[in-house]
Amino acid sequence: MGLLDNQNENTYYTTPGLYGNYQFTTLDNIISAFMFSYVGESKIISKVNRTDVQFHAMRAIQELSYDVLRSIKSQEIELPGSLKMILPQDYVNYVKLTTVDDDGIEKNLYPTSKTSNPFSITQDADGVYQYSDVDNDGALDSLTEQTNESNTWQNYEAQVGSTQATNATDATDMELDYRGRRYGLDPQHAHEHGSFYIDPLKNFIHFSSNLSGKTIILKYVSDGLGTDEEMLVHKFAEEAVYKSIAYGLLSVRTGIPEMIIQRFKREKFAETRKAKIRLSNIKIEEFTQVIKGMGKQIK
Repeated sequence: MGLLDNQNENTYYTTPGLYGNYQFTTLDNIISAFMFSYVGESKIISKVNRTDVQFHAMRAIQELSYDVLRSIKSQEIELPGSLKMILPQDYVNYVKLTTVDDDGIEKNLYPTSKTSNPFSITQDADGVYQYSDVDNDGALDSLTEQTNESNTWQNYEAQVGSTQATNATDATDMELDYRGRRYGLDPQHAHEHGSFYIDPLKNFIHFSSNLSGKTIILKYVSDGLGTDEEMLVHKFAEEAVYKSIAYGLLSVRTGIPEMIIQRFKREKFAETRKAKIRLSNIKIEEFTQVIKGMGKQIK
């Protein structure tokens, strides 16, 4: 029976949730196919619990999502006056942040390297640290953090995007105490669109003040395990998942010959490499166009 025998064209084209789903296979199908192909008498794995297969399948999807499947998502917001954006619920790492001009063109933002937003401790007039009862047990045992941002970040926000900084360099991530000294400027700081800082403790992205009210786009990497709908595997990477599951199961078992473990380790890396090449989506026409562009002479 074909994979599409239970789905006619009318059903597909009138159901938005089905668009493009044929290029993917589900986690449940992966597990069932693995149990059928790899587990049983006279097979490489004689017996295994389905939950163990599920664990290694999810780990395989997670690892492949970072470098091969590239589970990249994006969010667009209008930056509020607080100059902060909350990290998405399924955020793992950012790919890039951009601002959008009036023509819909994205302009790259760059992380600031000259400031941060450290934990700001509350002190009294004599500089003595203040403590609070976090556990509600009557004991003042935790340092109290200031409710506002640290002085370091507030000072940076106040300076960046100011008239003085803009007139001096049109840059946002650089020393702000000079005028007209652009000679020898480090190129990584010579950008005019704005900068950001990701606070790993409070899980906010802070932006420079010249971005207030502008459209911000965050492109970030997830691990593909956020919801059941996300736990899909592209068919180009299906075999890589099978090999990853087999290697994961065999590597933690006792009594498995080392040569068998090493064999599946090699097969895992080979299939992962093959999937990465397939999913790179390189088209010969586009590649040829790039090569032609590289050979163009500027007179």
